[in-house]
Amino acid sequence: MSTVEHSEADRGACFAAAPQLPDVHPPQRIRGRFASFAFQHPTIVVGAVLLVLVMGCAAFAPLLGTVDPGAVSPARRTRVPSEAYWFGTDMLGRDVYSRVLYGARVSLIVGLSVAILSSVIGVFIGLVAGFVRPLDAIIMRATDAMMSIPSILLAIALMALSRGSVQNVILAITVAEIPRVTRLVRGVVLSLREQPYVEAAVAAGARTPKIIRQCILPNTLAPITVQATYICASAMITEAILSFIGAGTPTSIPSWGNIMAEGRAIWQVKPYIVFFPAVFLSITVLAVNLLGDGLRDALDPRSAKRI
Repeated sequence: MSTVEHSEADRGACFAAAPQLPDVHPPQRIRGRFASFAFQHPTIVVGAVLLVLVMGCAAFAPLLGTVDPGAVSPARRTRVPSEAYWFGTDMLGRDVYSRVLYGARVSLIVGLSVAILSSVIGVFIGLVAGFVRPLDAIIMRATDAMMSIPSILLAIALMALSRGSVQNVILAITVAEIPRVTRLVRGVVLSLREQPYVEAAVAAGARTPKIIRQCILPNTLAPITVQATYICASAMITEAILSFIGAGTPTSIPSWGNIMAEGRAIWQVKPYIVFFPAVFLSITVLAVNLLGDGLRDALDPRSAKRI
């Protein structure tokens, strides 16, 4: 055997005898990545945890010691919080704890529905306005006219034309939020329209729908995702305001706005009726806003944390 063959054999034996480093198990890698992500974006984690807790309370309300939120018991009215009634009872003897947990469903449904509908419609209108020049002026003048009216007043006016229901509340708030999404998307499209890759696609003869679908739309998803979180929080507050003034959901539906509206007459002597739904509303809005701030920092390439 030659010297070269001996050296190759020795090298192979060394590699075979060398201890192999143990591979990190998948669960450990996942935990490491999650810890790194949580350290870099704590607001996303905190907001997501709070939001999941509220959604869990709403989804599993029947399993959390609740009773019928509409059950009236005049003999047990205005009971203070105790072991029997964790959040007390209202003027009709209804359990405030049960009404608050079931009311979370209304606020979450309204917030998420408005965020999805307004984002989808606003993205479509904004893409058309930003890429089709003849329609830009018409669409934006109509958008400016709608934005000149405060969103809450526009929602009240729309609710005055229809009967109170969760569906009508969603539609009214969606109409009020669409112009803001449209203006945001139009601004993004105007900046993307002048990019070299878009000009190259136009020069190559690509059709406008294909350019919008492949070159423009994917680059609008990040700002729209962040905007959708703020719309969700704003929609929940608007729904509570509408219900509080009697222009939102019917009083038979337990919502945080209705609970606070029913307890405002005696809030000075029985503040817990207003306090608990207000706290849940504040925590939910805070969670959504924290999630939006974290997504903005994570998705914005110009964020200072990523430079």
